[in-house]
Amino acid sequence: MTFERVAVIDIGKTNAKVALVDRTSLSEVAVRKIPNGVVEAPPYPHVAVERLWAFILDSLSALQAECGVDAIAVTTHGACAALLRADGELALPILDYEHAGPESRAADYDALRPDFAETGSPRLPAGLNLGAQLYWQQQRFPDRFGAAREMLTYPQYWAYRLTGVAAAEVTSLGCHTDLWEPGRNRYSSLVDRLGWRRLMPPLRHARDVLGPIRPEIATATGLKANCPVVGGIHDSNASLLPHLMCEARPFAVVSTGTWVIAMAVGGDDVTLDPRRDTLVNVDADGQPVRSARFMGGRDHARAIGAAEARYGLDDLAAVVEREIMLLPAIEGGIGPFAGRSGGWTVPPETLSAAERAAAAALYLASMTVTCLDMIGAGGTIVVEGSFTGDPILLALIAALSGRKVKGAEAQTTGTSIGAAMLVAAGPKVSAVEARGPEALGALLPAVRAYGQHWETAVTRDMGALYSVGA
Repeated sequence: MTFERVAVIDIGKTNAKVALVDRTSLSEVAVRKIPNGVVEAPPYPHVAVERLWAFILDSLSALQAECGVDAIAVTTHGACAALLRADGELALPILDYEHAGPESRAADYDALRPDFAETGSPRLPAGLNLGAQLYWQQQRFPDRFGAAREMLTYPQYWAYRLTGVAAAEVTSLGCHTDLWEPGRNRYSSLVDRLGWRRLMPPLRHARDVLGPIRPEIATATGLKANCPVVGGIHDSNASLLPHLMCEARPFAVVSTGTWVIAMAVGGDDVTLDPRRDTLVNVDADGQPVRSARFMGGRDHARAIGAAEARYGLDDLAAVVEREIMLLPAIEGGIGPFAGRSGGWTVPPETLSAAERAAAAALYLASMTVTCLDMIGAGGTIVVEGSFTGDPILLALIAALSGRKVKGAEAQTTGTSIGAAMLVAAGPKVSAVEARGPEALGALLPAVRAYGQHWETAVTRDMGALYSVGA
């Protein structure tokens, strides 16, 4: 059976989408998207599961009618899991990982969680360590937690909704959860310490076909009854997967969106610092991948405000000449400068929208290069996701890193393309060499000097900075 059209359910923290990917060209031929929100209701802020499910079914039905769907893959953000009862329903709502509830049990959890050397998971705030979420739920809601029979990481939850087959998968288990030991490709000591092994379904590869869709879904959507669903993958690893097949090592992938995730394949064997939000991800084949991250998409949105401002080299020149800086940390509990109070070095209201956008681009480039340096990345930098729509930003990354930068051709669906490749690899994904630092023209020396001054600024007390805003 051939799988020409793959529907990819792609659920990010900010948006959810269903993209139809043509396997032969590995291009997106249709997409449906909605904002992804949180239900602010007892027992705690949680995922709007039924709203998302209705959107998924409606999208699958529309894509089947428009183009035809041959197979389904799922990719989602991490730090999210579903606890299922024996009847397949949720024992508890799926917790929003930004909810501060798990902090109330932080001291107890810290005494139980394995060392960074075992898991490659740094200690993160709120529920960003999945183990912290599960521990808090177990302590706060013991009866409902006790009724759970399976724990499914987020991509596998949606695959279960589609097929009725429960599975575990390493890319979601290995993304700062505290539940996985990447060096030995097995569950961490925490799983047995807290009696959670009973909740873990069979391990399946992200490429494994879990089964066909449930009969009632075929009826509701018009999909073929034998439409297969593969196991699913964590979104950053979906972004990485296509490039593992075609880039010469060493190289790095920077996956961009709400989160900016830098991943080094090969490169220098550096010691990671968990205090700076470096971590070990796990690729689809279970191999450890040195990684670092910050919440770049959200930082950028806060810096430029609601309006999507355009900027050019003239705006960049004005910012560089006056050394206007946006300094971390903006989302203060995460990233390479977690705990540092960031902000603007000048009142932002004195800047034009274009100047704010130019300064925000310099911030994103500087933070990205910092992340790459921390994980010992070498060789070509492949950028995928939202950054690829800004050629000046790509030139800034090239200028500050001193390395070749490529931009993946799919600007907004790098995760979807990678997830579709779980069904059938198809052709190699093309990444086009971006405009290099020479695109900055006469500004290049000043930009590099600005980058050095930015690095100095984040290591010293700058005094009171001006607020970035909501």
